[in-house]
Amino acid sequence: MLLTVEPHLTWNVVDDVRRLFDYQFMVNALRAGTIVAVTAGVTGWFMVLRRQAFAGHTLALIGFPGAAGAVLLGVSTQLGFFAFCVTGALVIAAVGRRRTSFSGESAVIAVVQTVALASGFLFVSLHGGNLNGINALLFGTFIGITDTDVVRLAAVAVPAVVVMGVIARPLLFASVDPDVAAARGVPVRRLSVVYLVLLGVGAAAAAQITGALLVFALLVLPPAAAHALTTRPVVGMGLAVGLALASTWLGLGIAYYSPYPIGFWVTTIAFVIYLAARATSAVSRPNVGAMWAQ
Repeated sequence: MLLTVEPHLTWNVVDDVRRLFDYQFMVNALRAGTIVAVTAGVTGWFMVLRRQAFAGHTLALIGFPGAAGAVLLGVSTQLGFFAFCVTGALVIAAVGRRRTSFSGESAVIAVVQTVALASGFLFVSLHGGNLNGINALLFGTFIGITDTDVVRLAAVAVPAVVVMGVIARPLLFASVDPDVAAARGVPVRRLSVVYLVLLGVGAAAAAQITGALLVFALLVLPPAAAHALTTRPVVGMGLAVGLALASTWLGLGIAYYSPYPIGFWVTTIAFVIYLAARATSAVSRPNVGAMWAQ
């Protein structure tokens, strides 16, 4: 006999929250969502600072062919997400930016994105049947996350966050003023390569919850909101992580009681938070946005 889960909201908020933990798949979703939010908040804060949103967007989309290829081969979709995102980051880093040619980097990123998406559709076609999980790959899901998935996600994301903490100070220097940083002996190029790999990890992690197409919900909106509210790096990164956690937890909670996908709710909540941050910044800190735009 199959157990059908049809939760409904009540006026008892405490009981509604408690019921989120009645099923193991929701517990695992909250655990995975927490890991994802922390990773996306930290890597996304630097992505916004370094103005590499296009690279982040491309790395997010690369997760789709990675996951589709993994389904075709019969291996874990998590492996596909991380393998393709990290490989894409290495390709962009290897043949991308030259200090005097931002257009060259953009062209490389666009080529990588185009080839990756074409490969994704090829893998779907070669699958030879219904790829029932394609909506989950594109738009995210919180159903079916296992204990093993959480462990795998943590095994990749935790070291990535630790490395981000180690390189944060020189990376900040290299991001704000790369020429002066290079003159002071900071390995700007190597830091850029390491950061792109970490951004690939962050994009792959976020895609586990939001899907490949909506990964920016966590990778860019909470960090962008944090940048709008403060220019202090430590406070900003902490705020980006906090806003990403709020978006993820609220999105998971609402999606549990809703027929609509998790990606929609996380994106919508993150967007509302971003709008509120920009409105707050415009009223109380009118010069913050202009400072980062220069």
